[in-house]
Amino acid sequence: MSGDYEQFTYQIKMKTGIDLALYKEAQMKRRLTSLYEKKGYGSFKEYFSAINRDHTLFNEFLDRITINVSEFYRNYKRWEVLEKTILPKVLKRTKRPRVWSAACSSGEEPYTLAMIMAKYLPLSEVKILATDIDENVHSRAKLGIYPERSLQEAPEDIKRKYFIKEGGFYKVADEIKRTVSFKTHNLLADPFGTSYDLIICRNVLIYFTEEAKELLYHKFAKSLNPEGILFVGSTEQIFNAGQYGFEVEDTFFYKKSL
Repeated sequence: MSGDYEQFTYQIKMKTGIDLALYKEAQMKRRLTSLYEKKGYGSFKEYFSAINRDHTLFNEFLDRITINVSEFYRNYKRWEVLEKTILPKVLKRTKRPRVWSAACSSGEEPYTLAMIMAKYLPLSEVKILATDIDENVHSRAKLGIYPERSLQEAPEDIKRKYFIKEGGFYKVADEIKRTVSFKTHNLLADPFGTSYDLIICRNVLIYFTEEAKELLYHKFAKSLNPEGILFVGSTEQIFNAGQYGFEVEDTFFYKKSL
């Protein structure tokens, strides 16, 4: 590792908490060298000095290093079902639901959930656990800065209420950020918490083997309260849900059987 790049990774970690050393060095170095050369800089030292002064440059840097891709309100119609059908039922059972966003990537999903829950509860009472195996995406999520494309399905009133526009990027309002706690968690290896009323795990199960999926379905069921809900992605329908202790509540929503 060159001294210039090594110093840059140290400075970025101090500024953002993102540890570039955890990424494959050759790929990340090539990606960032291409970026700073396009902007007219001759070294990582010059580039850090520039992004430290310029919000737009800094946001472009964050966008470039993001590997995980997600969106706010991804598959909007499913979030609409959550808001109008599922969440009211959850809140009938408990006014302070325990909620977990599993494999949360860079934070769009738990922040979307917080914005929806805010329609029913004061934000001071909204508490969401968000977990992912990748520590780097936690750092990105905590910063809460996203490119415009991440908000393409977000309703306009939500954009106005909970985002601050900075150039071509959007920053999540602090009141939303405070509702989410990010932690590192390996779905396949680590134990699960218990007594959840709602678990969201979308667009990650498709990457697992059938055996791993079955293991996870059982673990999710054990983690939920009776009648608790598991919300999965739009390519992740659970067949034979009953064998895991679930019944179909709606398309891509599964309720733990009593």
